[in-house]
Amino acid sequence: MSQEYAPTQRIVNGRYQIVRELGRGGMGIVWLAEDRTIGRRVAIKELHLPEGIDPQERHIFEERVLREARTAGRLNDPAIVTVYDVVQEQGNTFIVMELIEAPTLSDIVRQHGALGEAYTAQIATQLVSALEAAHRAGVIHRDVKPSNVMIDANGRVKLTDFGIAQSTDDPRLTTSGTLIGSPTYMSPERLQGHDASPASDLWALGATLFFAVEGYGPYDRPTTAASIQAIMNEVAYLTRCRGPLASLIMGLLNSNPDGRPTAPQVRALLGQATQVAMNTGPTAQAWSSSQPPATQPAPRSKSRRALAIGLVVVLAVAMLTAGWFGRDLFGTTTAAGESGELQPTLTYGVGGNIPVFDVYFNAGHSCLDTPPADKAQYDTVVDCAKKDHRAEVFMEYKTGMKTADKENNKPGAGYPADKALDRYAESACTMFYNSDEVVKGGKPMNVMALIPSPEAWNSEKSPRRSIFCVAWPQDNSTMTGSIVPDENS
Repeated sequence: MSQEYAPTQRIVNGRYQIVRELGRGGMGIVWLAEDRTIGRRVAIKELHLPEGIDPQERHIFEERVLREARTAGRLNDPAIVTVYDVVQEQGNTFIVMELIEAPTLSDIVRQHGALGEAYTAQIATQLVSALEAAHRAGVIHRDVKPSNVMIDANGRVKLTDFGIAQSTDDPRLTTSGTLIGSPTYMSPERLQGHDASPASDLWALGATLFFAVEGYGPYDRPTTAASIQAIMNEVAYLTRCRGPLASLIMGLLNSNPDGRPTAPQVRALLGQATQVAMNTGPTAQAWSSSQPPATQPAPRSKSRRALAIGLVVVLAVAMLTAGWFGRDLFGTTTAAGESGELQPTLTYGVGGNIPVFDVYFNAGHSCLDTPPADKAQYDTVVDCAKKDHRAEVFMEYKTGMKTADKENNKPGAGYPADKALDRYAESACTMFYNSDEVVKGGKPMNVMALIPSPEAWNSEKSPRRSIFCVAWPQDNSTMTGSIVPDENS
């Protein structure tokens, strides 16, 4: 942080006495100042446009900044840095803001490394609240990125540069054809020249959360051109994060704006994801310069299985109906973890790999005499607790996708195309297998998702819409007991 002092006795609007420079970027300088009227310290951003901008375009830019900064000043959310005043004086434009003395997300990750999932979810919840408040007021941030997210030692988040970033990173403002601002956190549609929207803010939120859990940006590349190419043509892959938070991040990074969840949907999903996050600990973690934020294991919750099932159902309906699967969004969860290896997904029902799969599911007590295999048939299960077995159906997910309603002439949900159901099922089974609901033991396991065949899905008489998750020892040895114990045991 710069310690350069301002010219002696420089006063803005007869009220704000400049103390020293806090930082600067391509579009302006941020000053520490004293509000002599109220007697408090504030941050003032003095805007500076690059040389060479056409005078008319400069005027339009300044007017838009003033309009949007005034709008941002009316926003009311704990995670939004408050705009106190907007001043134009002697040809200069100043934005007077709440002073926040806390490190940015960029600073924290650079100093301490990637953050835990539960802590990242807590940050995300506050950021989504800020964006939702802004979008309701018609304000698009346009510059959501780690360096604009400030976090204090108690985990309180502030999203900075509201009303300012809306113009400073607008790709329509160009100088000799050069894009103003870093493109790393710009959505694909913005790079294509489309106007910013709430969906583009949410794409940037997804990229910011990716940075938090991975320690680097999803499209960080050596050059600007390479970053833009990656955003437009590549799929980011998470390596440290999995489960519901990973699914949400990849959903936000969908290249199709219409396929991304809205702010209210993100808030709802995060609320459930926080409760079922693996190794969930305190939601706010204090840290010092020598101790990074972290999460600690929490006691096992008796209601966590129900919460996990509920979350997956919500994800299924939202993602399958919104078309979130167009870009292999779950490519990051194709392994079942250190003690489990994900096997190719099989279909069940008429026309499927397993033509007969008429088993009931009773949590923790649905086991099979043989592992699932092509052309096999299953019409009974064994009690896991009472009989040795070769495989266990450790979870059933009801997708929640509606069947046809002939009385009201409403069609049912069609069979997901392009293996979308496969990818969703693999992610759902992986998510639950990797949770602390499943007792892995010391034996390496195979994990498989079973999905209905198209014929079973579309059957008029008895449509099948459930996904089953099955596990069995890789050495094909017998199993004793259940890998998903009763909640009361």
